[in-house]
Amino acid sequence: DATLGFFDTLLRMLHPFMPFITEELWQHISERADGESIMTAQLPKPAKANEALLKAMAEAKEIVSGVRNVRTGKNIPVKNKLKLQVVGSTEFANPFESVIVKLANLEGIAAVEAKDPTASAFIVGATEYAVPLEGSINVAEELAKLQKELDYQRGFLASVEKKLSNEKFVAHAPKAVVDGERHKQADAQAKIATLEASIAALSK
Repeated sequence: DATLGFFDTLLRMLHPFMPFITEELWQHISERADGESIMTAQLPKPAKANEALLKAMAEAKEIVSGVRNVRTGKNIPVKNKLKLQVVGSTEFANPFESVIVKLANLEGIAAVEAKDPTASAFIVGATEYAVPLEGSINVAEELAKLQKELDYQRGFLASVEKKLSNEKFVAHAPKAVVDGERHKQADAQAKIATLEASIAALSK
């Protein structure tokens, strides 16, 4: 009965866009009085949205996208099941966990204090997620890719630090510009630390 009720509601909402097929289906899912039509049936009254569930679903979509981006970036086939770690947490409380596992093709989701050293990580909200890559990538190719990125970040950091070491630039440039360069410096330093840790882990 509940399923038919949901179907009835969906047909009423779809009717303005698909008038003929919805009328036909609506007439057959339940007993109707003579002359009764979906055209005159009342549309469902809007209810207050469950904000917590909407937020959880949005988070679930971002997690799935994060895992898929890791697959794409590391050339990992979609058919290969992956693990997902929730870093710095004691539990994973998203109510759509089974949906995430299915859509991202995961073995499971585990809360860990520290991520696997071979993992590729991404952030959703304020939470870090990591996908362990051991056994899923070509180590030599991955090391070469990481080293190339590390060299780029080191060069970028050097150019930013050269600019910040110029006293005339710091003294005369607008504060927002100087702050922007310092933000670039901090961001590059964080990326370099992460890349160095990943290279060290894969080199063991």
